[in-house]
Amino acid sequence: MESPPPELIVGDDRISALPDHLLLDVLERLDLREAVRAGALSTRWRRLPNHLSRVHLNVGQFQGATPLEAMDAFVGAARALLAVVSPAEGMCERGALKVLALEFYISSPHLSSIGRLVEDVVSSGLTECLEFCLSPAPSSCAILLLAGIGQQFMSFSRAYPVAFSWLTRLTLRRHAFGNSDVTDLINACARLRHLTLNCCMRVDRHSALKIDVPSSGIQELEFSSVACTRIELISVPKLRQVGCEGWLFNPPVCFGYVPELRVVKLYSKAKAWQRVPFALSECLSRSATNLLKLHLDFLHQMIWIQPEHPKQLTAIFRNLTSVFLLGIFSECDLNWTLFFLEAAPALQNIALSRHSCIKTPQHSAEKTNVVWEPSKDLKHLNLKVLLIDGCEDEDKVTNYTRLVMERAVGLKRIILRGQLPCEDCNAIDPESSLRRSQVDEASRHRIKERLTCGSSSSVDIIIC
Repeated sequence: MESPPPELIVGDDRISALPDHLLLDVLERLDLREAVRAGALSTRWRRLPNHLSRVHLNVGQFQGATPLEAMDAFVGAARALLAVVSPAEGMCERGALKVLALEFYISSPHLSSIGRLVEDVVSSGLTECLEFCLSPAPSSCAILLLAGIGQQFMSFSRAYPVAFSWLTRLTLRRHAFGNSDVTDLINACARLRHLTLNCCMRVDRHSALKIDVPSSGIQELEFSSVACTRIELISVPKLRQVGCEGWLFNPPVCFGYVPELRVVKLYSKAKAWQRVPFALSECLSRSATNLLKLHLDFLHQMIWIQPEHPKQLTAIFRNLTSVFLLGIFSECDLNWTLFFLEAAPALQNIALSRHSCIKTPQHSAEKTNVVWEPSKDLKHLNLKVLLIDGCEDEDKVTNYTRLVMERAVGLKRIILRGQLPCEDCNAIDPESSLRRSQVDEASRHRIKERLTCGSSSSVDIIIC
């Protein structure tokens, strides 16, 4: 039952006279800190923050001379906001907490308080989204301490199984895991759909991180700078998206049973010690027949995949509709990318970006050209759009574009754009990014002329 607004008297503000559900709508459009401040303005607003349907608390928003003091303030705020309010106060059901996101440090003195608070919240059965983001306190990030951090976290997850059974999204930063820790964690989190591991590692860095969760509903996995020999997704039947960035050894991920996989994103700079390049068929599973989108970003360094015969990939790529090949260094030939056309009959979109960064990271693998000759009888029926960023090299881009026009008989649109801004180049030479991102009018005219000369194609060509 909704509580009636108080009578408006002279001097009262009209906003405070609104009913509770409208005032909550106002508060939920504010930053949480502003919402709490608004709650301190008057007795009319004071109890409203306890009925927000979405709460996001980040320890980084709290001040303290030490991380422990910041966590003291974080836990105090959590207690104030998450305290169960008696229904006798007449609050409308609109205020039930549906989304709770907590970002905090692994701090032994505080984990039990957080666990109990969260279990009190989820015990109502109304929570739709529960998110944790955990990292070591800034003073405890040494590699030798990460194994202890990982053990503390696993103990925390086991001590509060009810809270973790309601978890829907989990991000872990700078943790070290034992043999089955990640598998055990996913199995314990029945509602977990998204897991991100950032700068994490195996306790034994010379071993694989194995995930075998045949009964889990997890849908998305993100790995960034995970220190292990490889990631083995043995059985993750509901998995729909995987992202992997900055790995140590090739191939970075090996897919097992992943029948629902839709999107794969791989981003990395090739290192001198890695076995490069590697074939995609070495890591992609033949069970991934529903794959729709593939993102590969080479970050302007060596191309770390090896073109291969279409028969190795056709079973996997039969439903692939979009390929994004990013960060190709400008000196590299582009014809090798056509092996995707040969292997993916349903492909509709190809996007390429080219750039030679003036900054070369330490320990980078040597850049070498990639050579590949497409089959002479290649005719692709479904490709509709070709997009290329980085068109300063007119010959290389126009020759490649004409080749695609010849082979992709259903092509509808070609979009050629100048080079995208590069933070590394801009840091070294602020003017270079601007100079190299522009294709002047004369160059546009020449490229378009060369693409249309002697061609009967009706493809729409956009150059910008």
